Amino acid sequence: MFSDLTGRLNAVCARRAPLVLALFALLCAACVALSVTRISVTTDTSKMFANSLPWKKRSMELTRLFPQDSNQLVAILDSRIPEQGRIAARELAATLSQDHTHFKTVSLPGDNPFYNSHGFLFLDTKDLEPLLDSIVSAQPFLGTLAADPSARGLFGALGLIGEGIKAGQGIPSGFNGALDGFATSLTQAADGHPQDMSWQNLLIGKLAELGSRYEFVVTQPKLDYSSFQPGEGATTAMRQAINNLEFVKTKQATGIITGEVKLSDEEFSTVAHGMVLGLIISLVLVAVWLILAVHSPRVILPILLTLIAGLLLTTGFAALAVGELNLISVAFAILFVGIAVDFAIQYSVRLRGQRNADGSYPSLHDAIVLTGQESGAQILVAALATAAGFLAFYPTSFIGVAQLGLIAGFGMLIAFFCTMTLLPALLSVFRAKLGSGEPGFAFMAPADAFLRHKRHKVVGIFALLGIVGLALMPLLKFDADPLHTKDPNTEGMRALHLLEANPLTTPYSAQVLTPNLTDAAKEAAEFSKLPSVHDVLWLGALVPDDQKTKLAMIEDTASILLPTITVANPEPAPDAAAIRAAAIAAVQKLDAVKEQLPAPLEKIRQALHTLSTAPDNTLLQASTALTRFLPDELSMLRMALQPAPVTMENIPQDVRRDYVLPDGRARLTIHPKGQMSETPVLHRFVSELRSVNPDVAGPAMEITESANTIVHAFKVAAICALIMIAIILLVVLRRLLDAALVMAPLLMSTLLTVILIVTVPETLNYANIIALPLLLGVGVSFNIYFVMNWREGVKGPLTSPTARAVLFSALTTATAFGSLARSGHPGTASMGRLLLMSLGCTLLCTMVFVPALLPKRPTDEA
Repeated sequence: MFSDLTGRLNAVCARRAPLVLALFALLCAACVALSVTRISVTTDTSKMFANSLPWKKRSMELTRLFPQDSNQLVAILDSRIPEQGRIAARELAATLSQDHTHFKTVSLPGDNPFYNSHGFLFLDTKDLEPLLDSIVSAQPFLGTLAADPSARGLFGALGLIGEGIKAGQGIPSGFNGALDGFATSLTQAADGHPQDMSWQNLLIGKLAELGSRYEFVVTQPKLDYSSFQPGEGATTAMRQAINNLEFVKTKQATGIITGEVKLSDEEFSTVAHGMVLGLIISLVLVAVWLILAVHSPRVILPILLTLIAGLLLTTGFAALAVGELNLISVAFAILFVGIAVDFAIQYSVRLRGQRNADGSYPSLHDAIVLTGQESGAQILVAALATAAGFLAFYPTSFIGVAQLGLIAGFGMLIAFFCTMTLLPALLSVFRAKLGSGEPGFAFMAPADAFLRHKRHKVVGIFALLGIVGLALMPLLKFDADPLHTKDPNTEGMRALHLLEANPLTTPYSAQVLTPNLTDAAKEAAEFSKLPSVHDVLWLGALVPDDQKTKLAMIEDTASILLPTITVANPEPAPDAAAIRAAAIAAVQKLDAVKEQLPAPLEKIRQALHTLSTAPDNTLLQASTALTRFLPDELSMLRMALQPAPVTMENIPQDVRRDYVLPDGRARLTIHPKGQMSETPVLHRFVSELRSVNPDVAGPAMEITESANTIVHAFKVAAICALIMIAIILLVVLRRLLDAALVMAPLLMSTLLTVILIVTVPETLNYANIIALPLLLGVGVSFNIYFVMNWREGVKGPLTSPTARAVLFSALTTATAFGSLARSGHPGTASMGRLLLMSLGCTLLCTMVFVPALLPKRPTDEA
């Protein structure tokens, strides 16, 4: 009955071809207009999962409560010495703060007055004492520099050391590191290659090592959501500002950009480039395979036009049903081309092979009707089964694949509709020619005979392979880290890898929201005891330990040092003559004790001697390089020597807002130990955190929870796909044996795919896991043709037109999947590789296992 219906439908479409083409042209035009106005793409991986998930709710709540942490664009500045990075960061922040077109907020988290003025308090007492002693021992030296912060003052201070040695005074041991620094910088200046000297490293030593080596400029850009890369304008503005920084121009510093906005834009760019290129390559190679499959341009062009029309209609459906595509669902176009072409190939190959009972050629109209009758039911079953493989993901919480399942699932039904209506009309308009000779693979007759005669051994071999596949299933690895599916060579990812090396800047942190500061203190203490935890950052962590002792030590140092380094009117900058005179005077004082000078001072003496005879320009350049950052460092030292006691109540609001909400709730940020990009390390960290508080949130938790969500979605989808496919087969075939003959190769191809995944190896991730349930649908679309032909009495499955159609369908599908595998986006490429593996296993089962599995019929030869 259905065969007669599809035959009549094909006849009507062939007779009314102009009308059919006009209707499809209108539909396609409407879908194009709809797609242009309504469809968009998001690279936000957080949108891959349903908002109803408990872990997703916690993540969204933290984002809502602390909006300053979201949608960030971050500049990371790396410099030769700390001062250059700090000055560059300040200049960049000032420039970006004036750019109200691209940026909403700009901040310098590492250059906050609170941290600058209380830095000494955050040192351990055992480290603070020797540091303060070394600063006190340098008091005469620093006093001279404060009064004259120039090369003249520095040379004068070095001369004082010579006088001290002459008077029998030793050099304090804590001053040796500073002397080494002076010796290096003076030698460089004397050689005509002056380099800015770091007074921060010389004066405050360990305090400079407390934070990261990098300076950060954190911004929240204004995003242009009309663009596929909303942050592109802000990123370009930031890059231009970085390139215009003095120290970047002189190659003393470098700047690299990262952050959520940057990573999202880069990912879309990578995916989009791969998708467009992949789609073009797919269409070109599909045309090549079609030439080999059907030979005639009068058939190839209708197939391609049908394919394009189906793709446009599916895109229009996506615009209506979804609107915003994600990084997985955007792959529907290539998947549609690769899979939907199977229906057109099946139809066209059978059309070309139509013959009358006497061997003569029927008319084109009659051939179209006969092809519709023969293939309509089979293609419908294939379309329904493939759609079931896709739609099985729709009920899951894995929104990324659920979208793809919805679009591609209905795309298969659209492809069937186009094959049964548009394709006959186009074949009629193009006056397609029927094929000459045998439509199938006559040369495969020996293979058919071999598989039939050795069917038990062939089935036994596949059974053994199936057992191996079952045994290897526990070895499947799943990696839900979204960073592992991004291109590691992009600027944003390179920057992120720099941050990962430091526990304080790693992107794999965790967060907990507690009712109040009292509970925060208790949980912070518990988290700090865990072996995987490096530190717990909360408001209480900003209150230094042992403040009374430290404040007394700092106050003693300040009473000695502050009067010396606080100078109301320092000397003006000297000219070259004054610098030369100071160098000569210092050399004379050091020459007087030449035999008693330690190695660093001897290098200093030699450098000063060279400078005393250097050209004026060399002296002025040396003065700038040696003392450029001295005034600022003296100012910061004065600030650090005057800290006030810190309590949780007097921490400034701009710092406090990152830890405590107005309603009193407090946030803890937990930094891990170890290489968190390694899955076992990450899972151990999360497991330990959960032992203290199961409601932990943050990136580390999101990665592990998303893995659980994806695995659960896969299980649900696989079960749903099997059930739906089984129901479709039972309804259509109405025999349990026939349904089992289709399902058995599906399960076998799955187990063969498992063997390949483990042996290659290929790690499963959120992007490529779609391949496993998808192969169920693709496998049915191949197997059903052979089984239904067997039901109708067809002999020699490998010599039939169906085998030719299946082979070239597989090749076109492999072309589409191969184009995905060539993508520069690792997640998309892994999807393509896994789809190719599963397709190869499916084709092997269809062409070898199915012919051997088909039971012997009374009409078959012995």
